[in-house]
Order: sequence, then C-alpha cells, then structure tokens
Amino acid sequence: MEMSTMSGGFFALLGLKFDEASGDRVTIRWEVRPELHQPYGIQHGGVYCAVVETAASVGGGLWLGDRGQVVGVSNQTDFLRAVRTGELTAVGTPVHRGRSQQLWQVEITDAEARLVARGQVRLQNLYPNAS
Repeated sequence: MEMSTMSGGFFALLGLKFDEASGDRVTIRWEVRPELHQPYGIQHGGVYCAVVETAASVGGGLWLGDRGQVVGVSNQTDFLRAVRTGELTAVGTPVHRGRSQQLWQVEITDAEARLVARGQVRLQNLYPNAS
C-alpha cells in the first residue's frame, strides 16, 4: 500500500494527516470543522467510522504487504463524547492478525486525551492467487 494514495479523495475531504503508519500502529489526526458536523453542530458519527476504517485498513494492508490486499468486512464504532471543535487523534493497533482475517481496534481522543470514540474493524485478507 502506497501512502501517496492516501493524500487525495476522501482522505483530503476529511483532512486526515498520518503521523505514523506501520503494520503495528497507525496514528491519524484531523481537525473538527463545521463541514464535518451533523445537524446539531457536533462531529458526524460517520467521520469517526471512516477514520476507524481508514486506520485499520492502512495498518492491516501494511502488515499484509505484497502478499495481498485487505477489505473491511465489519466496522463497529461507538461514539462516547460529543465534539464541536478541536483536533482529534486516532490510534489503531492490531488485536488479531491471522491468515484469513485481522481485527484492529482504534481509539479516538481529543486534545485533552479524553476518549471520544472507539471502534474495531474486521478485515478480510485477500490473496491474488487464491482459488
């Protein structure tokens, strides 16, 4: 997985910045801003889901490397604290990395290190020559 592919499109729309990206840990930051709010003026839950999926998929893809690709098959994200402004940080780490699937957890905190959302993503490992 090339990190250069993470600089445009949806990632740019969300304003994601990767501080760290490896097969063992992914750290992403972004600024909460009005265009990412839901109608009540707080960070939209879909943004949390997207960031959780991104952190898990990037980490899982880097871990699998040239052996294949990963796709998300389940994303379960809990929203714990409403956020209106400020910078958020997501940290993704593996829970399980197996031959066919991986499970990653992602914790999102605010500038005061308070947990604002937490999620997990199950990834399917896809191998190009598998029948």
